[in-house]
Amino acid sequence: MLTTTPPSPDAARPAHRLLPIAIAAAVMAGGTAAAIYYARAGLTLSHYDARAHLVVARRIMDSLTPGWQQIGAVWLPLPHVLNLLPVQIDGLYRSGASGVAISILSMAMAAWALASIIVRTTGSTSGAVAAATLLLLNPNVLYLQSTPMTEPLLFGTTMLAVALTAAWVDGRAHGWPGAAGTAIAAACLTRYEAWPITAALILFAWLALLRRGLALSEATLACVRLAAYPLVAVVVFAANSRWTVGAWFVSGGFFVPENVEAMGHPLAAWHQVRDGLYRVTGPALVWSADAGVALVAYLWLRSRARASLLLVLALTASAALPWYAYMQGHPFRIRYDVPLVAACAALAGAGIGVLWRPLRPLAAAVLIAAAVYQARPLDRQSPLVLESQRDAANMAGRRAVTEYLAQHRDGRTIMMSMGSLGHYMQDLSQAGFSIHDFLHEGNGEIWTFAMLGARGHAGWVAIEEKAEGGDALYLDAKHNPRFLEGFTRVAEGGGVALYKSEE
Repeated sequence: MLTTTPPSPDAARPAHRLLPIAIAAAVMAGGTAAAIYYARAGLTLSHYDARAHLVVARRIMDSLTPGWQQIGAVWLPLPHVLNLLPVQIDGLYRSGASGVAISILSMAMAAWALASIIVRTTGSTSGAVAAATLLLLNPNVLYLQSTPMTEPLLFGTTMLAVALTAAWVDGRAHGWPGAAGTAIAAACLTRYEAWPITAALILFAWLALLRRGLALSEATLACVRLAAYPLVAVVVFAANSRWTVGAWFVSGGFFVPENVEAMGHPLAAWHQVRDGLYRVTGPALVWSADAGVALVAYLWLRSRARASLLLVLALTASAALPWYAYMQGHPFRIRYDVPLVAACAALAGAGIGVLWRPLRPLAAAVLIAAAVYQARPLDRQSPLVLESQRDAANMAGRRAVTEYLAQHRDGRTIMMSMGSLGHYMQDLSQAGFSIHDFLHEGNGEIWTFAMLGARGHAGWVAIEEKAEGGDALYLDAKHNPRFLEGFTRVAEGGGVALYKSEE
């Protein structure tokens, strides 16, 4: 019931060239339609991180202190660099349209890469179509690709990295892996989930090279060359972090460790990751992915020519990041399981490609039907859509602050923590405010001096008083009576208090 015979070159080559392109085009069309649907529902920028990502990209040029240092040191830079120029256009910044376009294109790239590796190694049209369909039709993935969030770019870069690395392995790793290495480096500069995926990808590439008959020393040297690309990317990012915030790597300070159940408990943290995955997919896709792992491993053992399909397993390493985060007490977030949905779709499609050829279409149809039944596309009640609206009540409450600011705008700087209220800065763009109207952490020494006392540095101070125990300004005001000296509280709402200078 399984096949380990490589696809014939004459049969596989046309599909290898045309089918992935057709699948990518279909995914782009479907993704565009979904983005329009969510935009009309008013959900494009519901998640506060969607708005905050737009702010980070915009502030590189639109800031009191514009420049490369505005890229920051917490989020990885590639999504913001790609959106740097488009987001300077007010309409694209306020709507998030340029970020959504990047997400849609990224999903098309992911679908192309996934279809490419499955078709090239198994010759299975059914497996390739199933993988792309399972990826796109999951309501949580479909929603993310309709927003300026960075997960779609993660899917695109990591799956491209897997496909290009597999092609390099199939070429017996001749020369430097420029294309594969560049794709891996891009992934490592997109989201932190790519870091464990990269480690796993290099390991599986090494195993695949050994299976294809390379000597231990040859396979090891080839993988050292491959590892050089992400290593350079991480070193450059760490150096930028050191120059901008004084630390090589920022690993804390941006969440309150309140996940008591999982903090310091590896098994409990793993259960949270696993349970979250079942919530966003249903059991059908998870079980089929488990079967896919076994089938891909079987293929690696039985077929030298198709050993590179093993690299798809690297996508499962994305689970390491939420597992570690929950171990540190990070609050549970359903969004952190979505990269595992992509991994499951890839593994399920790869597993279908290993099946006996007459079984593949039936297996694909049954799995797609079951997965869609358990997690229905465009479902506004899907876990991630609901989680993304956690800030909705606060958004409504902050309108009182926005209205007061807009009515009494006097051109003076507004001091506001970007770490806590970056999303609100984007909200204020609807009232005509730009990032250079705000004094925030990215302004370096100006911010540092203003934290000693806002008078003389800002005409307004906006403070987050509730979320995660209050922001840096709230804590400073509690312990430093001089901080708000000369300011009067004039408005509040949605957890934000607005103070106006009396001068």
